[in-house]
Amino acid sequence: MKAENYIKLEFPARSVNEGFARAAAAAFAAQLDPNMTELGDIKTAVSEAVTNAVVHAYPEAIGVVQLRMRILPNRELEIVVKDRGVGIPDVERARTPLYTTGGEERSGMGFTIMEGFMDKLRVRSIPGRGTTVTMRRKLTGRG
Repeated sequence: MKAENYIKLEFPARSVNEGFARAAAAAFAAQLDPNMTELGDIKTAVSEAVTNAVVHAYPEAIGVVQLRMRILPNRELEIVVKDRGVGIPDVERARTPLYTTGGEERSGMGFTIMEGFMDKLRVRSIPGRGTTVTMRRKLTGRG
């Protein structure tokens, strides 16, 4: 599907960059004039995906997270968060609410939250090679 506009950003998998990713996603999505609920949902979904990459993908090092966004026809926003980390051995299990590999301080709700705020969520992962989270949301906008 041909994009009407797109961005591609890369940044170190550091927790301080989660806020940057949220802001960048909101700024890019702004051209679709989203309502406040849509904007909040986009920011939260991006935050969850980036946090997953930071916390789970690179347990022994600081790797790279890639954020790509596209505006597709009919006001559909596509968000892709990709890492080249350890990967997820069992994606179906990882998408189960409350499942986490991040210790007691993690809720295990990241994928559930992303799925709840987006129209579509696809998670592809290869152990040892990384994970790609693709989310789509059709925006109604403020008008």
